[in-house]
Amino acid sequence: MNRQESDILIQLVNEPYVNQRRLAESTGYSLGIINRSLKSLLSEGYIDSHINLTDRAKQELQNKTPFNAVILAAGYGMRMVPINMETPKGLIEVHGEALIERLIRQLQEVGIEQILIVVGFMKENYEYLIDKYNVQLIVNEEYAEKNNLYSMNKVLKYLGNTYILPCDIWCESNPFSSNELYSWYMVSDLVESDSAIRVNRKGELTVVTGESGGNAMLGIAYLLKNEADIVKQRVSELCKDKRYEDAFWEEALYEKNKMIVPAKVAHYENVIEINTYEQLRELDSQSGQLKTDTITVIAKELGVGEEDISDLTVMKKGMTNRSFLFHCLGEKYIMRIPGEGTDQLINRKEEAAVYGVIQGKNICDEPIYINPHNGYKITKYLNNARVCDPLNMEDVSKCMKQLHKFHEMEFQVEHEFNIFRQIEFYETLWEGKPSVYKDYKKTKENIFMLKPYIESHVEKKILTHIDAVPDNFLFITTPDGTEEIRLIDWEYAGMQDPHVDIAMFAIYALYDREQVENLIDAYFVEGCSKEVRIKIYCYIASCGLLWSNWCEYKRALGVEFGEYSLRQYRYAKDYYRLVQNEINKDGV
Repeated sequence: MNRQESDILIQLVNEPYVNQRRLAESTGYSLGIINRSLKSLLSEGYIDSHINLTDRAKQELQNKTPFNAVILAAGYGMRMVPINMETPKGLIEVHGEALIERLIRQLQEVGIEQILIVVGFMKENYEYLIDKYNVQLIVNEEYAEKNNLYSMNKVLKYLGNTYILPCDIWCESNPFSSNELYSWYMVSDLVESDSAIRVNRKGELTVVTGESGGNAMLGIAYLLKNEADIVKQRVSELCKDKRYEDAFWEEALYEKNKMIVPAKVAHYENVIEINTYEQLRELDSQSGQLKTDTITVIAKELGVGEEDISDLTVMKKGMTNRSFLFHCLGEKYIMRIPGEGTDQLINRKEEAAVYGVIQGKNICDEPIYINPHNGYKITKYLNNARVCDPLNMEDVSKCMKQLHKFHEMEFQVEHEFNIFRQIEFYETLWEGKPSVYKDYKKTKENIFMLKPYIESHVEKKILTHIDAVPDNFLFITTPDGTEEIRLIDWEYAGMQDPHVDIAMFAIYALYDREQVENLIDAYFVEGCSKEVRIKIYCYIASCGLLWSNWCEYKRALGVEFGEYSLRQYRYAKDYYRLVQNEINKDGV
């Protein structure tokens, strides 16, 4: 039985046969296809001469009846800023109903009783669904650093006659059925430029070549046991390969430039994936989730209506914050939203005080609004800007020159950034849990032994950026073609030895010893004394432990930084030994 015959057979289940023309209208197939398919179904024993289903057809339908469903709801929904800061994407409401509840209800309407929901971000918010709908929650603890391929890996044993669907989809009519005869993957009839697949004349989903775009992928699929077994094997294999950590589960459907399942095409107005604030606003302008604190702040501070705020686009997730771009009355802005646990890490009143000192000096990004309590910040987007390339010594030299110029201004604030106190403070945030590093206690003891040397070689303490890393140096091309450098993100800034900024640049860039030496020479163009150089080594060691402790706290919140975290701990150990060797060698 081919796909056309299957569709016609299912239509005969849904509606008694009247005539071929009526069957053609309901299925969308031509009269010629209807005629050929009915003859084939009759000859194969699926229908009788009166166009009634035979026992063979009924058995085939029973064997392929949908058994369960998997809803993928673990991710951040990063493109849903700013809503995702307050509500997980599956619980966004459209016309008064949560997206995931609508999907559960539609599944249960066609007899699906076993519904598995893979959760991660804000997983506790989904707990009520267990009692309300008798669903099962499965936790993906890797949601922060890996894509939904790994969510699928959590439910492989359940796959077979299974619906798979994302939690952020809205279906006007029920896309599920109690009768299915073949596997499929749903796409929209809407063409998108960034889609990787297209429906061909045979109804197959083939990989797009060129730049013409393809059918929008909706994420809903139905897998019979045969295709489910293939997906199980491929998902399991792909999850062993680190190259696929950012992959979607659909990667397991591809074979020789096409999917192993055919397309099921939905009209773009009937099935809508809600990825952004604006898509939600278009679908339901009265949704309660649109009334977010951040949008209210933007409208108030810019003196505009909420409808004037458009083109919200998530920026790359930062190590401390989440930020998004938006347009308003022809201008482009950035809204900063503090990330997980930031209230423990950043004193927003101190940050606001720093901006008060340096604002108007052509040093930093100029805030239009900064809240000293919750850390919300609005700045105008800087066009024609790029960050420093730490592997380009010309860039690095310019940054060090700018950094030196800032330090020479010798700004003063009332608060200090104390490295050793911060090391201890970040450790308290672990809430009594031991470090993941077995030799942490000894490493910490060694780092604190560097404190006397540092203190005896500090010449002065002034306002220091603390987070003067390559990504925070912006190169801006002005309308007249000249280049300016601005230093952004002053959250950790405070009174400190300015040479700390050199160390911070080095360890964030993951510099090796030779690169560190070149960096120091770029800052001290007239030469650096041996004592100061060793002091910078001390800062590299102590700041390495500082950020390692910081990473351990963030890891407990579900935020993982991979190599960066491990390398910071290595800086602590390696540069402690380097300091000892240099001191013992020269008796400095």
